[in-house]
Amino acid sequence: MPKLIDRKGPRADRWIRYEGDAQAIPRGGSALLPLDTWREYRDNWLSHAGEIGLLLGPGDDPATIAADLALPQVKLVAVLFPSLTDGRGYSIARLLRERYGWQGELRAVGDVLRDQLFLLTRCGFDTFALRDDQDVDEALTAFSDFSEVYQAAFDRRGLFERRGQPEAVVA
Repeated sequence: MPKLIDRKGPRADRWIRYEGDAQAIPRGGSALLPLDTWREYRDNWLSHAGEIGLLLGPGDDPATIAADLALPQVKLVAVLFPSLTDGRGYSIARLLRERYGWQGELRAVGDVLRDQLFLLTRCGFDTFALRDDQDVDEALTAFSDFSEVYQAAFDRRGLFERRGQPEAVVA
């Protein structure tokens, strides 16, 4: 079972992943749906009394859920990293945050390792389902690996853009 963390520490995971037919729709709770399940049973899931999370794979286009991001039931978007060498999830996160204005929880899932965490936050991820073999305490140290960044990213402006201006406090 993956270990869920954010920048502050471990978190409880209330989301249950559902796949397949519409008969499995629960009355309430927090349901995480792969994009194919959401597309096929969207109308059925809209009557769900709980929260909805959408799971995007590395080949999924975030534009296909852009309109759904405004639905009040949608509280989470999770992005799957099937392997360490597949970086498409980073681009998906930037698009969700910057182009489509997603402000809810953005979670990295799958093959998520300690070494990726700092860069994942720079792309807009705020929660991380670590791979089973990862140590939570060691992973949490990744958020302070670098004290300064040069390039601009989702989280803040680059060093040269900030030059001569007071630094805003980043939580």
